[in-house]
Order: sequence, then C-alpha cells, then structure tokens
Amino acid sequence: MTDAPAPKPGILDIAPYVGGKSRIEGVAEPMKLSSNENMLGAGQKAREAYEAAVRNIHIYPDGRASKLRDAVAEHHGLEPERLIFGNGSDEVFALLNQCYLTPGDNIVSGQYGFLAYRISALANQASVKLAPEPDFKATPEALLAEVDERTRIVYVSSPSNPTGSYNTGEEIRRLHEGLRPDVLLVVDEAYAEYVTEPDWETSFGLARESQNIVVTRTFSKIHGLGGLRIGFGYAPLKVAEAVDRIRLPFNVSVPGIEAAVAALGDEAHQQASRDLIHTWRPRLTQAIRGFGFEVLPSAGNFVLVRFKDAEQAQGANAYLNSKGVIVRPVGGYGLPEALRITIGTEDQNRAVLDALSEFAAS
Repeated sequence: MTDAPAPKPGILDIAPYVGGKSRIEGVAEPMKLSSNENMLGAGQKAREAYEAAVRNIHIYPDGRASKLRDAVAEHHGLEPERLIFGNGSDEVFALLNQCYLTPGDNIVSGQYGFLAYRISALANQASVKLAPEPDFKATPEALLAEVDERTRIVYVSSPSNPTGSYNTGEEIRRLHEGLRPDVLLVVDEAYAEYVTEPDWETSFGLARESQNIVVTRTFSKIHGLGGLRIGFGYAPLKVAEAVDRIRLPFNVSVPGIEAAVAALGDEAHQQASRDLIHTWRPRLTQAIRGFGFEVLPSAGNFVLVRFKDAEQAQGANAYLNSKGVIVRPVGGYGLPEALRITIGTEDQNRAVLDALSEFAAS
C-alpha cells in the first residue's frame, strides 16, 4: 500500500512531449517557426465557417462527425464508414494503441519517428522498438528487422517529421508485404500535400485493398487548422468499428467540423500554401547550405539543419531567438546537433536567412 494514488507502472518513466515553444522573453511578437504550422494561417472559407459555427457552440457536435465524414470521403475518394476522426491525428494514434496493445506487446517505428507514437504505446504498457536510420530514413528492411512475435503495430511517417525524408510507394508496399497479417501498419501522411517527388504516392489505395493498414492525415498542416485539432484515419472496417467502441463521444468540436469541411473545399488556399513551400523549400535549403551548414532533403513544410555539434546548434538557436525567431531544437529525437525550421512567409524566411548568415560569420 502507498500513501497516495499511484499511476500504472511505467507512466512516470515516460518523458513528456514538449512541443515547439511560442514565446521569447522580452519579444512581444516572435516569429514562431517551431511547430510546422501553416504560416499563411487558415483560409478565408475556414475562418468564416468557424465564425458562423460560434452560434451553435451550446449544442453537442454530431458524435459521428457525419458532415465532415462525408466531405473527407468525397474529397479523397474514400468509403465514409472506414474513417476514424480524432482530436488531431495524435488521438487516432492513441486510440489505435489503446485498442490493439496489451502489456508486453511492442510497436516499431523509425529511430527518428514522431514521438507521439511512443508516448501512448508506453502508456499502454507496451514497449517501443526503434529501427535505425543511418541515412535519416526508416527503410522497409530496417523496420522489418525489428518486428518480432510481440509486435502489434508498425508506424511509418511519409514524409517523416523531423527529418523530412519519405518512403516511396514501392517501399511502403514492400514493408506491408513483409508484415504478418495480424500486425497493423500505420502510415502517417501528415505532410502529404507538400510532396513533389514523383515516386511518392498516398497509401489510401493500398489500404483500401488490405485488412491491416491505417493511413492518417491531419488538418493542422496544409489546411492551417492546428488550433482546432482535427485528424482522421482511413482504416479497415473492422479496425474502424473497434476503435469506435473506445473513442470518447464528441471528440471533434462543432467549430472544428465546420472549419474543416470549408477548408477541404478551399483549393485556392491549399494551392497558395503549397506554392509557398515549393518556392521557399529549395531556396532555404540552398542558402543555408551556402552558410556551411548541412540541410537534409525535405518533402515537408520544414527543413532540418544539422550543425557540427550540439554546442553549435544551441548557439544558433540562441542567436535566432535573439533576433525574435523561434525554431525547434530536436534533441528529444536524438538529434541534439540539429534544428528544425518551419518554412514561413517570405519575411519570416528572410529573417531566418539573415540570422543564420550572421551566426555563420560570427
């Protein structure tokens, strides 16, 4: 017996997730480039829908998010009954882990895979096996080498945060073919809309034909709705039905549903958001490399900059902060020598380049 309530074994061993910071002491309006948000913001249609929805916030949302379900299904060509909605795609990961993991099971992800996969797995008393990424990419062979008889879920991000790497369509198929049918493959496509590489493809088609693949997407990136927390998964019907049994009711808000539906129909805003990234991603990469720093190839709305060591990365971060720019140190991912920088507006990007140029010359 203890003298106070105690959490389940292992809970206090979990390192809390620390998101990108949003404040700099003494700076009234810093440039926040630390969370891979859409720096154009939400589109006009989404903002108007959000404002109109305020009239109905005294009413509980539709627990099935039917309006959004139908809109997502039509937009992506998916079956509505196979969709899982969550308070961000983070909740979809948590629901899958809660539904399929028991104590002693494990998940597999890449060495630099999104931390949210691990946190909810550990909370369910499962362990985490990390496939090495010597080239900053989780290959099918490396992931499959970690799978054992207690593996229940394999997570792969394509594109991957924070490295920016991606898996080709052929690689995802090869990974799936190498898994037992009782292992769930979760393909996180949060940054899908920013990809330009011709050998990348969405896994929606593969998931449609399979009984053990879930593909997740989010409204936090291209649609600029990070503050509303909306994500979804496209899953086999049996998986969707199982998750629906443990999903808390009303987990997607009335304003969130309305704004997300409007965002899906705002192709002009989506295109402007893509154009910004496609214009500035190569410019930032080339310029920062010109300062003498390594920049990994990125398929997302961010770049990962590697410095000679952790000390130099800390110095660069401090210098950027002194110029009012917030970026993301990624020591929590095992990359203490790196900073992840969200691609922002032209003014924000130029501020980053000016600061890094000055730092490199100092």
